Amino acid sequence: MSDPSSFFLAESARLAEAAARGPVVDLACGRGRHALAAAELGARVLGLDRNPALLRELRAEARSRRLPLLPLRTDLETPHAIPIRSDSCGAILVFCFLFRPLALPICEALAPGGLLLYETFTIRQRDLGQKPANKAFLLQEGELPELFGELQILSYWEGLTEGPRPQAMARLVARKGAC
Repeated sequence: MSDPSSFFLAESARLAEAAARGPVVDLACGRGRHALAAAELGARVLGLDRNPALLRELRAEARSRRLPLLPLRTDLETPHAIPIRSDSCGAILVFCFLFRPLALPICEALAPGGLLLYETFTIRQRDLGQKPANKAFLLQEGELPELFGELQILSYWEGLTEGPRPQAMARLVARKGAC
């Protein structure tokens, strides 16, 4: 299991605070590196993904660590979107996943004061010769804050990550206003 991203770690205190408002939902969670990390913070976590094998691995790992994490199989790229009640999530996590029609359902699922942590690839990733290369999975420059314009943007960064294999990423922290 790989470690959570540096972006997640930098926002973990804010995430732990938001988790008091409701469960943390990790969209397209895969093996659950961020879902597990959120549960380690004491948050109740729901990990959503369409891959049953990865969800079985996540369930086993969460059980072995005795973490409050429920993996749920769902295809986020359907008209049913996110199978979560409106105004119910303390936080939503999205890492390395982009399906633009989910922007509004994400906003609707957040509880008032709920937090969104979103990190994914930009179009500049193609220039690096790394995947993903499909334009549908890559943000245009400045696109991420536009997708979540109805939320209060707390921070936004776009550029190349540091390290031996830089990636072109965008990182957004946003909060839903109180009703």
